[in-house]
Amino acid sequence: MAIIKDDEMTIPHLFRCPITLDLFTDPVTLCTGQTYDRCSIEKWLAAGNLTCPVTMQKLHDPSMVPNHTLRHLIDQWLHMGHRFDPDHIKTIYPDLSLATLKHNLESQQAAIATKLEILEKIRIVSEELVLQRSGLIQLGFFQVLLHLLFGNGSFPVANLKEEELNLAELALTCVLKMLPFSDLHSLDMLKQDSNFVSFLLLLHHGTSKIKTSLCYLIEAIATSSKTKELCEMLGQNPGFLQGLIALLQPNVEASDAGIKAISALCFSELIQESFVSEGLIDGLLTYISVVNRGQASMALATLEFLLDLQSARKVVINNRNAVHVLVKMIFRVSDHEGSESAVSSLLIVCYESLKVREEAIFAGVLTQLLLLLQSQCSCRAKNKARVLLKLLRSMWADDPNVCKLQYGLVDA
Repeated sequence: MAIIKDDEMTIPHLFRCPITLDLFTDPVTLCTGQTYDRCSIEKWLAAGNLTCPVTMQKLHDPSMVPNHTLRHLIDQWLHMGHRFDPDHIKTIYPDLSLATLKHNLESQQAAIATKLEILEKIRIVSEELVLQRSGLIQLGFFQVLLHLLFGNGSFPVANLKEEELNLAELALTCVLKMLPFSDLHSLDMLKQDSNFVSFLLLLHHGTSKIKTSLCYLIEAIATSSKTKELCEMLGQNPGFLQGLIALLQPNVEASDAGIKAISALCFSELIQESFVSEGLIDGLLTYISVVNRGQASMALATLEFLLDLQSARKVVINNRNAVHVLVKMIFRVSDHEGSESAVSSLLIVCYESLKVREEAIFAGVLTQLLLLLQSQCSCRAKNKARVLLKLLRSMWADDPNVCKLQYGLVDA
């Protein structure tokens, strides 16, 4: 792959390795979904690190998958040259003037209907001309779209009209398409109170599509080193945290995107306690109990992660449904990582509380653990299951009546 010097080009954000910030030469993707240059991530792992550098998640699988799609895009980009030519778009859309479109989007006098037409054109251009997205960004469209969405109280009232909701949906669609190529420092505009009010308004009162898009934006903020201060500011706002937790309810279409955003935010220590105090633990337990098995795994991993906090353990111990939910998940989730998280969470709270140990036994934990030990789950999950069984054994050693067939044990 040919390399062009940095001072001769503006490298799209998507094409930079998060570790070195240099242009990818051999992009590979980890189990966390993050992509790195092979040489950089190999050095990171060789140094004894067992986490993903961006998300800091533990790598349960250290294998690397070549990102052929990204490499192909970079090759195309290098072949076409790094300079953006607005006239290239005119060869495809003769009537399209980017300068005019940008001016009308910025104009306070332009009608919403006009802006909707412009956004639709931008969406089409960014979809059909993938490598032109960086050019739109160079012309300032990313900042214009952010200002259209959040600038100076763009949506001042909660009772949003249908055309305003349509405008927000389409603008967010365009923002997300440009996001991988953009300088995320532009999102610092949300630090201003008037802009943040609009952001919260859309999070609480937007459509499911708006809320889903905002969650993807939040996930990007949470996983970028460039937006660390913004992330911590968001995490200290009760209204913001409550808006995300509210997504973890039955029949909420944005719940999948919501749990991804929450999981990413929870890697900040400053945000963890705030989330717990706003009711995230109960929200996670509700979500785990109602979603299908495949969707539960990330929520279980997030719950396990938060149980390092005394405040989180206290909430689980006092939640009347928590033990039943976790026991049910031991052998019910679709992947072994979810089962391991369920066992780990139970082990943590069982060490903390005799009441929890009793509830777990009467909820059928022994049967679930024995089934797990006979499955093809990971060695880590089996080891944790054995530790939990050993912990629970003390209960039936002290009281033989606890040992009954319906709880999965036969008196030896």
